[in-house]
Amino acid sequence: MTDRNPEKDPEDWVTGDEPMTGPQESYLGTLAREAGRDVPDELTKAEASQLIDELQQQSGRGA
Repeated sequence: MTDRNPEKDPEDWVTGDEPMTGPQESYLGTLAREAGRDVPDELTKAEASQLIDELQQQSGRGA
């Protein structure tokens, strides 16, 4: 069976250069507080996704 929804690298997203979404911003805020980090302003969707992945790994949420 083939994967109908393969995960794409955020660098390859068509909309990756658009501003991050509200849910991304909210979740990043939560993860950043847990990690004791700041979230840069004006992230793109792709940058936000990559930072979410990084902070999930640090916090153990990405297991």
